[in-house]
Amino acid sequence: MLDTVIIGAGIAGMTAAIYASRKRMDFVIIASRLGGQFMESGEVLNYPGIKKTTGAEFSSKMEKQLKFNKVEVKSETASKIEKAGDNFKVVTNKGEYETKTVIIATGAGPRKLGVPGEREYKNMGVTYCAICDGPLFKGKDVAVVGAGNAALESADFLMKIARKIYVLNIGKEFTAHEYLQERINASDMVEVITNAKTTEILGDGKMVSGLRYSQNGKTRELKIEGVFVEIGRVPNTDFVKGFLDLDEHGHIIIDCTTHTTAAGVFAAGDCASGHEYQYIIAAGQGCMALIKAARYLASKK
Repeated sequence: MLDTVIIGAGIAGMTAAIYASRKRMDFVIIASRLGGQFMESGEVLNYPGIKKTTGAEFSSKMEKQLKFNKVEVKSETASKIEKAGDNFKVVTNKGEYETKTVIIATGAGPRKLGVPGEREYKNMGVTYCAICDGPLFKGKDVAVVGAGNAALESADFLMKIARKIYVLNIGKEFTAHEYLQERINASDMVEVITNAKTTEILGDGKMVSGLRYSQNGKTRELKIEGVFVEIGRVPNTDFVKGFLDLDEHGHIIIDCTTHTTAAGVFAAGDCASGHEYQYIIAAGQGCMALIKAARYLASKK
């Protein structure tokens, strides 16, 4: 019987695990992928105490801190959480864990466009991670679809790699940080297309060759070799539907102390209600969730 099971190994889950280790709790941390959103971030300029880093560098530092605290992330995917008397059973693709508390930090995944050609050309020119796949498009013309921080961070990163970058914004204004907007608007490599709704991704059967979009009632087409989709995130919470209350967007509903609607179950980071998607918030919630789980355990003794 474990004290807690931490599900997810992004910054929220890693933070919770570090605190659990230092509290000498009997716990496991499981994740289908180590690093979470770290692996999809470019520059990180707003984390207190760190002047400038990248998602990959930040993830590496966190992994070293896990090792220093003798924490090993188990490569497993949670499929279900069930009540087991006063405790819980976490079911994964590799087995089951019995635990007194659960901390869910599964993050969020990319939102899809849902247009013809997107699924067919995934990993053949269609990608959701500029940091991961950007180097594959060196010297090529590409499109970034989106209007927020992730979209403009991708465009900023691709300016070092691609030949020409089209940024397609379905609206008139960007929602990204002002400094990102300034960089994009100042670059000769980037062409911003507003009021542009992507309608189809084109290809030759092997790779992406173009993109269609509608603008002011007219259909237009771009000749490109890559499409970076950055239109938001979808919380990874399907496995707790029916077990926990979710908001209208699928985030786990939590209170200000990370408690969910099930006593003994806590949630932190991008999978939880709040919708701000900031590293500092996810880290704070991961810390809060672990401390509250420990206090919950103490109250049961």
